[in-house]
Amino acid sequence: MLDHVTANVGDLERAKGFYSQALAPLGYSLQMEFEGGAGFGAGEGMADFWLGSSSERGATHVAFSAPNRAAVDAFHEAAMAAGGKDNGAPGLRPHYHEHFYAAYVHDPDGNNIEPSFLVAENPQGFSVRLPMSSAARARDSKAKRKEKP
Repeated sequence: MLDHVTANVGDLERAKGFYSQALAPLGYSLQMEFEGGAGFGAGEGMADFWLGSSSERGATHVAFSAPNRAAVDAFHEAAMAAGGKDNGAPGLRPHYHEHFYAAYVHDPDGNNIEPSFLVAENPQGFSVRLPMSSAARARDSKAKRKEKP
């Protein structure tokens, strides 16, 4: 289980502005700050997404769980308005899972940020929201069942 993720950024103030706007549709807000760092989290909990001011930057990919497709769409719109660069418009990604809906945006430092929503259809007539790791296990299990004679 992950506790937190840090993305290194070149301009902390610019990054705080970008993420404050882009993550708002997902329920995230700036929760903690200290010299050279800022933490975002959902609700009143502990920050689990951190920005660190550093000259060492790399291509970080961070995925946030979205509560629904509308939140994925709203994130993409807010991130683009905040200065992000489109890296994949909101839509289904059937190569991951037939019900996986996501968007991808590069932040001003080139980090790839993704909100995603996954709904698995249930034969009993209701839908279940799954985290991506559960979807991967379900997909792999389904593939194994098909392989059996």
